[in-house]
Order: sequence, then C-alpha cells, then structure tokens
Amino acid sequence: MTSAPANARPFVFDTEFDASGEVVSPSAWRPVKRSYAPAEVEALVAQARLEARQQALAEVETLRAEALSTLAQTAAHAASVLNGVAETHRRQSAELAVAAARVLASAAFDRFPRRPLEAAIEQLGQEIDASPRLLVRAPDLDEASRAHIEALCADAGFSGTVAFREDAGAAAAAFVLEWADGRAEFDPDGVAARVSAALQAALAAEAGHAETLDRSAF
Repeated sequence: MTSAPANARPFVFDTEFDASGEVVSPSAWRPVKRSYAPAEVEALVAQARLEARQQALAEVETLRAEALSTLAQTAAHAASVLNGVAETHRRQSAELAVAAARVLASAAFDRFPRRPLEAAIEQLGQEIDASPRLLVRAPDLDEASRAHIEALCADAGFSGTVAFREDAGAAAAAFVLEWADGRAEFDPDGVAARVSAALQAALAAEAGHAETLDRSAF
C-alpha cells in the first residue's frame, strides 16, 4: 500500500450551499497564479522597490538615531573630562600664583623685616596716641630697631611709653602691638595659611561643592 506524502492536502469541498442550491459560503481556496501579465509584473516590481526603499529608510533612521545617541554620550563624556581638566588647570594656576607670592613676600620680609610694623604704627597713630603705654613684641629687637620703632611712634603722635618684648620664636616681620584698649598683630605664616584656605574655598565654591567663604577671618 502506497502512503500519501506528508505534505499532501486532501481535497476539501468547503463551498456551502442552501437547500435551493444557492451558495451560502464560498470556498476560501484560491488557485495559485502561475503567470502574470507585463503590467502586473511592473506593478509587483514597483511595489517591491517601494517596500525595499521604506525598509532601507527605516534602517537608515535607526542607524542615525544610534549615531546621535553615541555622539551625545561621547560629547557628555568629553565635556565632563574637559571640565575636570579646566578645574585642575585653575587650581594649579592659583596654587602656583600663591606659591610665587609667598616666595616674593618671604624675600621682601627678609630684606625689609620692619616694614609691616612700620605700616601698622602709621595706620594706628590715632588709636594709640591716647594710650599711656604701647607694648611691641617682635623678633630681633636690637638697639637700632628699638630706637627706630620709638621714632616711628613719636612721628605717629604717640607720646606714651614704648615697651619691648623679644619674641625669638616668631617669623621674620611678625609682630604684636598691644595698647590699653586694642591689639594688632601680623604673622606671615598665618596670613599665608589663611590665603591658601581662602583659595581652596573659592575654588571649591566655583566647582559648586563648598561652603560659603568666611571673609571675617581676614
């Protein structure tokens, strides 16, 4: 006995008729068309071209969207890197400027160690002139330095007693002035530390992650 092929489809007569012979439900089966007229071929080719073009455009749009996404991610990463480079450059430039200023200031203080004290006495003339006593604490107070400071006080209008106290551990150009109702001091190392702290606070504030700079420390 010969068996039917696995893909064989038995004949199905699925057209439905009523009692009078009228077709109620036509068959869904349609014969496969084996040949096409030239006009039909041209229409099919045009349709295939249109579908191919639409598919190609869709693929191009997908590639464009992916390229734009990649470009945006790359630009964002580059911007972040550039911001970091710019911040590092600003920080290093500011630190270099402060370091250079400290070297220049140190050289100036070594050459003119009494100039900050002289400037302070000149500025404080009106505040100290009514005080009976002025205490001057500073390093290297030899006789010539004391005589020079007394002359500066007299020129500033101070007529009281000038007392001196040697401060051997102080930095060059450092001093402390004390009178009846006031005090003034200068410490180059302390000033440099405060300037550095202010610089770091300013740089951090510019980067957007710092507390407000306290200017009362100056």
